[in-house]
Amino acid sequence: MNHYDKIVSLLEEQELDALLLTGEANRFYASGFFTPGADATALVTRKSAVFLTDARYTEAAARRLDGAELRETKPGKGLMDHLRELLFLKNIRRLGFEDAAMTVQSFRRLEKALAEEPARELVPASEPLLKLRQTKDPEELRAMETAQGIAERALEDILKELRPGVTEKEIAARIQYRMLHYGASDMSFDPIVVSGVNGSLPHGVPSEKEIQAGEFVTMDFGCVYGGYCSDMTRTVAVGTVTAEMERVYETVLAAQKAGIAAAKAGVPGKDVDAAARAVIAKAGYGEYFTHSFGHGVGVEIHEAPNASSGSEAPLPAGAVISAEPGIYIPGKLGVRIEDVVVITPEGCRNLTRAPKELTVL
Repeated sequence: MNHYDKIVSLLEEQELDALLLTGEANRFYASGFFTPGADATALVTRKSAVFLTDARYTEAAARRLDGAELRETKPGKGLMDHLRELLFLKNIRRLGFEDAAMTVQSFRRLEKALAEEPARELVPASEPLLKLRQTKDPEELRAMETAQGIAERALEDILKELRPGVTEKEIAARIQYRMLHYGASDMSFDPIVVSGVNGSLPHGVPSEKEIQAGEFVTMDFGCVYGGYCSDMTRTVAVGTVTAEMERVYETVLAAQKAGIAAAKAGVPGKDVDAAARAVIAKAGYGEYFTHSFGHGVGVEIHEAPNASSGSEAPLPAGAVISAEPGIYIPGKLGVRIEDVVVITPEGCRNLTRAPKELTVL
């Protein structure tokens, strides 16, 4: 899977001769081949694409790349040497670059390398790239659905192992193992597993704390498949629940359903956030919903678009966003429930199939 054609359309729209991709997410999005960090660069012009990397990756790249010329960087002919040559051969004058991913040091090196005649213009292009990636095509959605299915299989296994005495760290480790076992290539992010009073930490780090009867356990995790991320959160109770625990849980669930019902192509992200927030505020827990309703998911676990109180932009059809309201009461408990949905002209389609009614193990 590559997206050279989409990027060519972007070049025409932005009046660019070429786009230099140095960040790993956009490099993968363009080529379909993943390399970590700064270990590769891609150059996409209106007529061709070139992928540049060193000898550690050239054999693997040759097997995976489709529709791009592969060039090997080496001592004596490094990246900037290749770029100078390519920009001259392809007559590139306006070069887009990833201003959000490039360091000041790298930008200065690039400026210096391109300072020779003829004059060339470096044009920031991160925002148009992020916008381009918002709308997922069918192949991208298939990868995301597979990643989601892997995470849900892991959850099914973990629910059988959750019991008093098991630590948060142990559950986090088992989740990761299960997702890898079922076909994931990596984690979308380090799993969050928090229980009891730790549940009030939205991004709490799994600890040596043992899970106790009468507590909530919140598990937020996802995996990567085919280069695309999944993301989900489930909160379950162990042993028994109090009336307050049940009320908090049902409030979060109702808020999530309200936000999902409001999600539709053309609706501003802030309206989706507001629909969920109103439910939580009406129940008296407004001050305890401390983050946004959702964020975009794709090649990166957090990308555009967002469904937050400050998101003025309308959600585009084909975008995938998380739906994850929560209530976090310091010193007591926390509950978050998260699905991922695909925005459509009619509403949205939920990619998450795992049950989310209150579960008491």
